[in-house]
Amino acid sequence: MSGATRRRAYLEAMGIQGWVRRDAALPAEGEAVSETPAADGPPPSAAEPSPAAGPAATGHAPGMEATPTSSAPDVPPPFTDEPPLPTEEAVPSAFDAPPSARDAGSEAPPAIDVSGLDWDALQAAVAGCTACALHATRTQTVFGTGDRNADWMVVGEAPGADEDRQGEPFVGRAGQLLDNMLRAIGLQRGQVYIANVIKCRPPNNRNPHAEEIAQCLGYLRRQVELVQPKLILVVGRVAAHALLGVDTPLGKLRGRVHRFGDTPVVVTYHPAYLLRTPRDKAKSWDDLRFARRVIAGEGSAA
Repeated sequence: MSGATRRRAYLEAMGIQGWVRRDAALPAEGEAVSETPAADGPPPSAAEPSPAAGPAATGHAPGMEATPTSSAPDVPPPFTDEPPLPTEEAVPSAFDAPPSARDAGSEAPPAIDVSGLDWDALQAAVAGCTACALHATRTQTVFGTGDRNADWMVVGEAPGADEDRQGEPFVGRAGQLLDNMLRAIGLQRGQVYIANVIKCRPPNNRNPHAEEIAQCLGYLRRQVELVQPKLILVVGRVAAHALLGVDTPLGKLRGRVHRFGDTPVVVTYHPAYLLRTPRDKAKSWDDLRFARRVIAGEGSAA
C-alpha cells in the first residue's frame, strides 16, 4: 500500500471522505501524487470544507473534512464517556477562577513540592495525591503515557470513565480518533507523550472546577519540564483555558502559537467533540497542519 493510500485510510478512519474535483478522478494506486504544498485558502465549498489528497498537501486533506450527509460514511456514535462539548458560542467559559489563579504560572502548588521530582517520584506523588476532593471518587489516577522524550506532547482536560478504569489517558472512541489524527500527520501514539490537566476523573464526567485545576496543574507543569517537548498540542476548550489562563472561545485560540512557560502551544478541538461534530474535523486538520509547521520552525508566534 502506497504512502498516499495509507494516509487516505487513516483520515477516512476519522469519518471523512476526501474531496475530489468533479472533472478529475483520484489517481490509481501507484500513480504519482503531487506532494507540493498549496497555499492555504478557503475550502472548495462554503457549506462543507474539504481537504486535499494527502497530509503533505496544504489547503485540504483527504479524509479530514466533514462529508455531506447525503453521501457521508457512517459516523461513530457519540463518545459516551466524555461530557458533551457544544459549540463555543453556546456555552460560557468553564474556567472561572479568580484573576490571581488565571495568571500564567500562578496555579496553586500540589500538596507536595514536585519541582525536583524525577518521573518515578512524580508518578508516585500523583498516585498518592489528596489535594482536592476528586481523590475520594477516583478508581485510580491517570498519570500519562507515551515517549518521555517526545517532540510532541498532547494535553487534554481530564480522564473519563474508561481512563479511570484503565489508568491511561485517551482510550475508547476519543482515543481511537486521537490516534488517527496523529497518524494523519505521520505520528504513532507511542511517539508522543499524552497527559491530562487533571489526573483524577471528575464525577459524572463534569468539567473540572477551577480549584481542582489549580491543585493539579503543577503536576502537568513538571511533566512538561521532564519531557521538554518542542510543542504542546492542547485538545479542547477546558484544557486550553487551564494551560493558557484565559477564557477566550476556543475558535479564537486556534491558528496561533501560544506559550506554556517556554513551550509553544497549538490549540485544537477535543476528539470527543469531533465525534459529535464531524463537520469541524476539517478545522482540526488545519490545526494539525499548522502544528506541524510550527514544530518545523515555520509557524509564527502569537
